[in-house]
Amino acid sequence: MAEYKLLLPSMGEGVMEATIISWHFNEGDTVNEDDSVVEIATDKVDSDVPTPVSGKIVKILKQKDEVAKVGEAIAILEIAGEGSADVQEQQQEPKSAEDVRTDIPQISQEEIRELEKPLKDAEQVSAQNSSAQISGERYLSPLVKSIVQEENISEAELQSIKGSGLEGRITKEDILNFLENRGKSQPQTEQPQTAQPAAAKPAEIPAATIPTYDGDEIIQMDRVRKIIADAMVNSKRTSPHVTSFIETDVTNVVKWRNKNKAPFEKREGEKLTFMPIFVKAVVKAIQDYPMINVSVDGDKIIKRKNINIGMATALPDGNLIVPVIKNADQLSLSGLAKAINDLAERARSKKLKPEDTQGATYTISNVGTFGNLMGTPIIPQPQVAILAIGAIVKKPAVVETPDGDMIGIRHLMFMSHSYDHRVVDGSLGGMFLKKVHDYLEAWDQNLDI
Repeated sequence: MAEYKLLLPSMGEGVMEATIISWHFNEGDTVNEDDSVVEIATDKVDSDVPTPVSGKIVKILKQKDEVAKVGEAIAILEIAGEGSADVQEQQQEPKSAEDVRTDIPQISQEEIRELEKPLKDAEQVSAQNSSAQISGERYLSPLVKSIVQEENISEAELQSIKGSGLEGRITKEDILNFLENRGKSQPQTEQPQTAQPAAAKPAEIPAATIPTYDGDEIIQMDRVRKIIADAMVNSKRTSPHVTSFIETDVTNVVKWRNKNKAPFEKREGEKLTFMPIFVKAVVKAIQDYPMINVSVDGDKIIKRKNINIGMATALPDGNLIVPVIKNADQLSLSGLAKAINDLAERARSKKLKPEDTQGATYTISNVGTFGNLMGTPIIPQPQVAILAIGAIVKKPAVVETPDGDMIGIRHLMFMSHSYDHRVVDGSLGGMFLKKVHDYLEAWDQNLDI
């Protein structure tokens, strides 16, 4: 029998580790190829890890709530064969003497040394480059890089941080631990003979002590809530938020949906919600104002080619996740409806894949589903804007007609647009919101789906 190391697989760009949520099998259990053996959680999504081989689990290396790095062994399986193997590498030996070629010409030792010389020189150069890479710039994930820039962490400080990630990479936890202890244990350096007066530093504000009283219940945040909390605080710390509001008459949208939802469900087996309509209007507005579809990297603006719409989705446990509609500009209304329904269903049943929550360039949050008229959403980094859709409410409103103004019952809805004032000024943020408003108010009631 052979040992097989089950490794934590790669789960997308920037994801370097995962937390073990639960094992579906115990030590001694037999598993078949493609069985989901363990549930894991990243800062993006929960997912299952299948085994690519059949065998018996002889050792579980990572227990519940422990963190594993990408490429790290999380279990050992006993499989048919000899030796040992893992997910990424399996050695193969020639089966017999016939498998070995005998027609290769013999080469002298002197010729071998001459052939190896350039290879050895290249190895020396590679080693020097590797050394320079270790002492110079280090790989940083987009999240870690944004924290480094935001907290003005110097290159010297960065080099002093020992990374706990794969191949010594610095993780978010490494950076946060460094910031928590920053300045507390800095070694004292000798002051120069003619030192200039140092600028006074503001005193650190100690964390407030929150009192508790009889009858209070203390609830520990779960892993997802901690991630959401960190992301929200980081976003407000990174981006100066500005929010614009507009009230939109969506009577045409409501009438069109009422006319088409039953035939669409009968034909496609899918429900027709308002979200595909909102996404379509947002995509068209982004095409008109592409500088909304950007990210900020220091003093550089990254203008995104793709239009990937994040869709904030509430989960049954009260947490929030944002699945992404990839290349939304290339989908029809019918395609958007199917993609939205699929992502929402898989989000609520915890069947999203890591790539389903990555790559959003703009996000929509439908707070109207909770009966809210409007909200001031927080921008999901590294995007620069987010739209909140309020509840659709019947109201008396002034209607312009060829015969003059009159009062009518209309379906009205508030929209609020939060944007990053570093790169989106009030004019751009306001004009974009007005363009979404215009597309919704002018919705064609005869549009086919």
